Amino acid sequence: MPEDEDFARFVANIKKFTSIDLSQYKENQMRRRLTTLRMKNGFASFDAYFAAITSEPRLRNEFLDRMTINVSEFWRNPNRWQVLKDRFFPRMIEENARLNIWSAACSTGEEPYTIAMILDSLGALERTSLLATDIDDGVLAKAKEGSYLERSLRDVPNEYKAKYFKASEGAWSVADKLKRAIKFQKQNLLLDRFGDKYDLIVCRNVMIYFTEDAKHTLYGKFAQALKPGGLLFVGSTEQIFSPGQYGLETADTFFYRRT
Repeated sequence: MPEDEDFARFVANIKKFTSIDLSQYKENQMRRRLTTLRMKNGFASFDAYFAAITSEPRLRNEFLDRMTINVSEFWRNPNRWQVLKDRFFPRMIEENARLNIWSAACSTGEEPYTIAMILDSLGALERTSLLATDIDDGVLAKAKEGSYLERSLRDVPNEYKAKYFKASEGAWSVADKLKRAIKFQKQNLLLDRFGDKYDLIVCRNVMIYFTEDAKHTLYGKFAQALKPGGLLFVGSTEQIFSPGQYGLETADTFFYRRT
């Protein structure tokens, strides 16, 4: 069977089985990543690999983990988080009795925990609704557990590390106060409906893996999910060109405000 046909059938089967549409991801990156995974597990074709995924939870979880590119760390690009802390959050806190914030594609939780730390330091965590979502049950379980290796904390300011983390058996555990403040939930960004009236949506270092059509759709959905004046915070390689087409305007580098 031709390789292209084999992979195309795999994409169609995965969509039926998991509702994940691999055709919305950049094909060369995704195909290369999944071919490596298939061969590592000893399957000669994607047909055989799909059959195994449907019957073996270990392979299914490994597939989801590889497909969702779970690379995350606390305070990634620290200067951007500093802008959020010093410039945007104080105004949000002053203008709203309660904040509504969403960390989309949150991976293993470093991003929403960073948000929670900053809000707590500003005295606003207890009046914030903080939602964190991801498509992968495995990473959501790790996020809820809140245990991290030292390398994930390399950019955390010392005062935050001392206040919000505790060393535990070779790892670092997040303070229970932060865990209680975050609602972790499964979500497929490409398929599921979004909430609305968010003051802040953080979605960083994920869009680069999607096709241009998928990105266009998602930016539109994010914009509609924000309240007027709400902010979308994206990753350091994800500048939005012509944000006006989505009803957004540039508020700062990698921050976009709904008009």
